[in-house]
Amino acid sequence: MKVPQAGAVAAVIALALTTSGCGGEEDKGTLAVGIKFDQPGVGLREPGGIFSGFDVDVATYIAKELGYKPEQIEFKRVDSSDRELLLQYNEVEFVAASYSISEKRKEKVDFAGPYFVAHQDLLVRADDTSITKAEDLNSKRLCSVTGSTSAENVKNKLAPKASVLELPGYSECVVALQDNLVDAMTTDNSILAGYVAQKGNQGKFKLTGQNLSNESYGIGLKKGDKALQGKINAALRKMVQDGSWEAAVKKNFGPDYKFDPAPPIATG
Repeated sequence: MKVPQAGAVAAVIALALTTSGCGGEEDKGTLAVGIKFDQPGVGLREPGGIFSGFDVDVATYIAKELGYKPEQIEFKRVDSSDRELLLQYNEVEFVAASYSISEKRKEKVDFAGPYFVAHQDLLVRADDTSITKAEDLNSKRLCSVTGSTSAENVKNKLAPKASVLELPGYSECVVALQDNLVDAMTTDNSILAGYVAQKGNQGKFKLTGQNLSNESYGIGLKKGDKALQGKINAALRKMVQDGSWEAAVKKNFGPDYKFDPAPPIATG
C-alpha cells in the first residue's frame, strides 16, 4: 500500500477543516445594523468614520452575542422616517436607533427589548424663559423630526395650536433653534441631553425638564423573525445582568443624566 506524502496529507486536512468550519471560528461575513448618525450620546458618526453612542454600544454587544466582531459590523444610517423600509427590504439585520416601540410600528416590524426608557422633553435656547411647560408651545414654533412620535404627541395632546416644523434630522432642528427659526425642539430627553453636552453647544441650550411621555426603545426587526428576536432578547438580558448596560448609559449620557432602571425585557 502506498503511503501518502506528508504534504498531501496536510493539504487534505486543511481542506477538511476549511469546508467543515472546524478548528476555528466560522466566517460570518458582515452584519448590517441601522443606527442614527446625528444623535450625540445615542448614535453618532464622528470624523474618521468612528461611531459612538449608547445605541452603538448596545448594537455592538448584541453583535458580539450573535458571533460578530466589531470590525464585522457595517453601520448604516437610518432616519426616523425610513427605519421600517430598511428592515422590510433587508438593507439591515436590525435597527438600534432610539426606536420607540408603538402599536402602529408593530404592524410593520417586530421589536426585541425594550432596552431603555426615555421621556419626551423640550429643548430651548438657554436665555428663553417663555417656555416652561408644554402648553406654552401653543403660541410658539416647534421643531421635530419627520416620522417621529414626538411632534404628534404635542399636537394631539399637549399644544394643538403650536406651529410645527418637521425636518429630516435632529441636527437640522438644532440649527433651526440656534438660528431663531423655531422656539423649541422636542424629542426624547436622552437625545436632547446629548446635544446640550455636545462640544460647541455648551451654554447655548437647556432642557425644560418635562416628562411628556414614556418612550420605550426597542431593537427593530423584520416582521416574523422570531429566532433573531429571541437571540437579541437574550443578549439584552445578559447586557443588563453583567453590568454592561449601566456602564454604557453612564458613559454616553454623563453622570448627571437621571435614567430609569433597565426595563423588563421580553422573554421571546
